[in-house]
Amino acid sequence: MNEFEQIAKRVSDLRETINYHNKRYYENDAPEIEDFEYDRLLHELIALEEQYPALATEDSPTKRIGGKADTKFAPVEHAVVMESLQDGFSEADVLAFDRRVRDAGVAPVYVVEPKIDGLSVSLEYENGVFVRGSTRGDGRVGEDITENLQTIRSIPMRLKTALPLLEVRGEVYMSKDVFLELTKQQELNDEKPFKNPRNAAAGSLRQKDARITRQRKLDIFVFNVQQIEGESLTSHKQSLDFLRSLGFSTVPFYTECATIEDALAEVRRIGEQRGSLAFDIDGAVIKVNDFAQRRALGSTSKFPKWALAYKYPPEEKQTTLRDVEITVGRTGVLTPTAVFDPILLAGSTVSRATLHNQDFITEKGICIGDTVTVRKAGDIIPEVVCVNAHAPGAVPYVMPAVCPSCGAPVVREEGEAAVRCINPDCPSQLLRTLIHFCSRDAMDIDGMGEAVLETFVQNGMVKNADDLFHLDRDAIAAIDRMGQKSADNLIAAANKAKENDLANLIFALGIRHIGQKAGALLAERFGSMDALLAASEDDIAAIDGFGEIMAKSVADFLALPESRDLIEKLRHSGVNMIHKSTVVDHRFAGLTFVLTGTLSQYTRKEASDIIVSLGGKTASSVSKKTSFVLAGEDAGSKLQKATDLGVTVISEAQFANMIQ
Repeated sequence: MNEFEQIAKRVSDLRETINYHNKRYYENDAPEIEDFEYDRLLHELIALEEQYPALATEDSPTKRIGGKADTKFAPVEHAVVMESLQDGFSEADVLAFDRRVRDAGVAPVYVVEPKIDGLSVSLEYENGVFVRGSTRGDGRVGEDITENLQTIRSIPMRLKTALPLLEVRGEVYMSKDVFLELTKQQELNDEKPFKNPRNAAAGSLRQKDARITRQRKLDIFVFNVQQIEGESLTSHKQSLDFLRSLGFSTVPFYTECATIEDALAEVRRIGEQRGSLAFDIDGAVIKVNDFAQRRALGSTSKFPKWALAYKYPPEEKQTTLRDVEITVGRTGVLTPTAVFDPILLAGSTVSRATLHNQDFITEKGICIGDTVTVRKAGDIIPEVVCVNAHAPGAVPYVMPAVCPSCGAPVVREEGEAAVRCINPDCPSQLLRTLIHFCSRDAMDIDGMGEAVLETFVQNGMVKNADDLFHLDRDAIAAIDRMGQKSADNLIAAANKAKENDLANLIFALGIRHIGQKAGALLAERFGSMDALLAASEDDIAAIDGFGEIMAKSVADFLALPESRDLIEKLRHSGVNMIHKSTVVDHRFAGLTFVLTGTLSQYTRKEASDIIVSLGGKTASSVSKKTSFVLAGEDAGSKLQKATDLGVTVISEAQFANMIQ
């Protein structure tokens, strides 16, 4: 392979890698590499395409602004292109940018402002009223997310001055405090936490359910006028001052600089305080202030020639790893944490960093006593980057075989990186276990939400699920803002839950991989808890709809002495251990239904319960084995798949006739 062929292969590899990471970042809101690393790849590709023009193509990621519009939202064609920014990584890049501006005959005054790390959006106003909001998308076509943007309190729905037309650009972000609180809640709910505030903001803003977006406490900084009627603006600083007077939350600080040296000093100042800011930034932006000069400079196919985004490199420091501590999360996952000599990173002192899992430890070759490099991912969460040197006689670290919280054996399921404790009585998992046990689709104990259960645990009143059926009335009443009536209601709700079906109890036990439907299948197949306890893994795997992983999970859970002890305690407390058949006739025997779209006459659960009561089954996905697809309004891909496979599609009216 000659030199040109090697260059061509490198260009092809870079495009494939960058396109992959573009999709992860812009469309999946789940990046795998840091922004700084991504920018390095992109700039290498830009340099190669400039050096070898024959290798440049129109579909290269160097010609694109961002990600494509998501098909789950209506497309919005931007009247003014939402451009990207040219990046700089050194002071030499900043000085070169200034030379290009001056070589074009412009004597600039610059404005320097922080580059907020979030999701870029457009806000449109007509006669002072907010009418539409959209994502940047590829710069020319974005996604209509008006309803979700309306949940952000800092976006004014009506301006202080009713301009005929105004379109502004801003950055939706999640503050660091809100991000940390959200990741704690995601861990509690057994969800994969967002990696950084930018991804949390993007994932929250692109929810189909605006109520979820509202809960995420997003915020926005507005930093640009895209188009305007009814007001004449001549400079960037003037436009920011004007936007602030209209009621917008503008980029928090912006400084005019007469020279590029002054601009560099401001870039350094912002970099020094980035760790103390309440929001995440990934750089500082240097912009030509005068709009007439901007028009004279123009733009390339991708970015304006009048602005530069200076990207701060991630700060890294070396330290000595002194220990590895294991914590057990609320989902049972054992997480190793590095404990090292304190270092100052991104404005704060850190001495601990997550090591993720055994695969991460093995890949890095981590041993206690090593000299390691540490940085803050997204300037927030400390992480170990690499090992610089091993201590004499160092031994690779291995995760423990038993849970450090309760001493029960830990398991690592096939295909998973996490090591997990599945003991239902594990103290570290208690709160999460109780929340699930009391939830609506499990034992449905009314009134026992997260706050109440947390109080019970903190006061030592509940140490396992069975304790919920032996609560002391006076002890509850003595809790602040509870009282006798609350105590009576909670005890009555717990007693009522004892009568639930076996299926509810199986789901409530929180067995890994066993959801509500799987719990119902187990109850229907075995009929009693005794029969389930006596079943083998093969017996469980033989259930239609079960796989090997689900069967092994049930068998492993029921084999634990702690699990059997809890079940016996619940039995002695009077909790029902028998399946109450809900089938009233068998007209749907052997039939499988899939529900899609919005139903007007029933909730999804009501329709599913009716199908089960008539001997049928429900499934979440359409296949050749599906008997009927019950389609409501706005039915999507499941309806299309049913049509493609020739599966019978029925309306609510037809379903009503079938169940009469």
